[in-house]
Amino acid sequence: MEERKRTVALIGPGRAGTTITLGLLEQGWSVTAVAGRAPDVASTTAAAERLTSRPALVSEAASNAALVIVATPDRAIEPTLLAAEPAIEPEALVIHLAGSRGLDAFEDLLAKRADVRVGALHPLQSFPSTSVGLERLIGSWAAVAGDPEVTEIASALGLRPFELADSDRTRYHAAAVVASNHLVALLGQVERLAASCNVPFEAFAPLAISSLENAFELGPDVALTGPVARGDLGTVADHLRELEQAERNAYRALAREAARLTGRGDTGLDRLLDDLHQGPSSSGQE
Repeated sequence: MEERKRTVALIGPGRAGTTITLGLLEQGWSVTAVAGRAPDVASTTAAAERLTSRPALVSEAASNAALVIVATPDRAIEPTLLAAEPAIEPEALVIHLAGSRGLDAFEDLLAKRADVRVGALHPLQSFPSTSVGLERLIGSWAAVAGDPEVTEIASALGLRPFELADSDRTRYHAAAVVASNHLVALLGQVERLAASCNVPFEAFAPLAISSLENAFELGPDVALTGPVARGDLGTVADHLRELEQAERNAYRALAREAARLTGRGDTGLDRLLDDLHQGPSSSGQE
């Protein structure tokens, strides 16, 4: 990309947007402006300072920028794009970072501005802070769509881009939610059960980490171990009998998914896991 085109404006100074823009700053880009809810809001001024830039109104932020990054909540993308539209330069590339939205988010903008290019870039990574996020960018995967320059930008950041069609977005985003949010929620159950028997939560870290590594190295079906994989219905029934109702429901749901991984039909296990709302005695296992 020509040096004169390496200018970027950020609209939405959260962790994801700031991290991506910091990555571009480290690649020699200059940040022309940062916009948030208002120029004087703490999050906007802090991001602008971190990015060696200036806070701006959304309606002014895109001026003189070859790349405009919209990193707002998903529901705010369209209104933000329309608010930013008057200042977007001709032939500028406008991208969003949402996992659940594709190029459909740009329909209203393109109806008004056929002279801009658009794209989507969603890093498959979590950003607990911008500094940690920068470290995690390298080698992470990213879903891209739209203008070919989006792939170039992702690669320059050290990401591993793959094309994703709008028609696949919802299922893709569901997979990302399961891989991150649901996995954390599952570990929350581990923490609660560990506390109930006075075992440190950290004691389960090596087991959880090695299981995760095995799943990605061998495949989930091969990596699966435990009573469901062995067909040990007695142990599963003991677990269900011991757990409180709220914990039991989650256990049943995941045990059913474990059974699905085995590829075997087991009517006894099916009966045991039949109803997420039944008590353990109604399963027929005593």
